[in-house]
Formats: sequence, C-alpha cells, structure tokens
Amino acid sequence: MTFQRARTAEQRAARRRAILATAAAMLTEMPVADVSLNELSRRVGLAKSNVLNYFDSREAVLLELSSSELAAWVEDLASATADIAPAAETGERAERLVATIVGTLAKRPVLCDLISSQAAVLERNITTGTALAFKRAAAVAFERMIAVIAGVLPELGPDGAGRFIAHASLLAGALWSHSHPVPAILAAYETDPGLAALRLEFEPALTDGLRTLLYGALPRQGR
Repeated sequence: MTFQRARTAEQRAARRRAILATAAAMLTEMPVADVSLNELSRRVGLAKSNVLNYFDSREAVLLELSSSELAAWVEDLASATADIAPAAETGERAERLVATIVGTLAKRPVLCDLISSQAAVLERNITTGTALAFKRAAAVAFERMIAVIAGVLPELGPDGAGRFIAHASLLAGALWSHSHPVPAILAAYETDPGLAALRLEFEPALTDGLRTLLYGALPRQGR
C-alpha cells in the first residue's frame, strides 16, 4: 500500500490510525521484541522517516497502542465483574475477581506482551511528550481500575485497591515474560524433564500470585 501525502488534520489522524493498526496486526504474529520500525514502515507503505513524522520512535507507536489496549481491557474487566454480587462473602468475591482478571488478561496477549516490555524496552527511546501522553493515559486507566476493584471489594478501599493494582500489573508482566520464553529455553525444557519445575504457565501462576496479593491487602476480618 502506498499513501499520498497527508495534508489535512483528518488525513494525518487517519495515517496515525493506520500505523497503529498495522503495529497491532504485527503483534498478533510476533513478540514486541521483533517489531521493527523498518518492517512497520514497509507494511504501512511509508518511508521510515515518514512514520517518524507521526511517532517519534518505534517505542512511541507501541506505547500508544499499549494505552488503547489497556483502556479496552479495563472496560472488559468492568463488564465481566458487573455481576459479582455485593452481598456475597468476601472470599467468594475475591476469588471471582482474581479469576476475572486472569481470564480477561489471558484473552489479550498483545496487551500482556506490551506490559511485559514496558519499563525495560518501551519507555527507553521516547521524548518527554510521548512519556507524558503515555503516563497520563495510564493514570486515567489506573483510576478506572481502582473504581472497578474497590467496587467488587469495598473492603480494600481506594488505597488498598491501588496498591493491589500496582503490584498485580508488575506481576502480570513478569509472569508473561517467563511463561513465554524464547525457543532455546523451550527446547531446554523439552530436552530435560528435570527442569519442569522452572517452567511457568501464565494463568495458574498469575492466579496464585494475585490471590497472595489480594488476600494480603484485605483487612483481616475480610479474609
């Protein structure tokens, strides 16, 4: 595909959407680490220098995509937790919440991969403007998540919900990375059954980790 030069604000907005959509499609085929600006530019039909007229780096593209993926996931979470009965026992609501977080995250592998790459990769080669836009979007999503979590478990309060979310996001990113290793590590696991204890499965590991975080954050009388 070859684009003509974008001359209006609407055309520039359409060009940005095309770049983001192409990056999203690439992430269904390959991990974040393999998404290059050269290949992105080729698929969009623009010179790399033209892509950089819209985003200041490959990382800026992926951070904006991460923001939109996160916002969509938070709405998934809100919808999926809406039927958790407030009159149910604390433990029952906590278990439903953990299962819903894990289940909705597992359905968004692109978001999980972006989260796992955020601090070490995606936040490196960016401008202050890109950082501000990303962190402001993250702050909006964070407040929405607090409302959802505290709505299911008011025992946590906003502060407890915020602490849970902050640690849960770090845990999810780390577990995604370790449960999706490179081919050489997978081959090592398959070659030596004695290494089985080191191999992580994302959903069970995240379920265990979130339970630990959540029950640690709940007041004693609510556990």
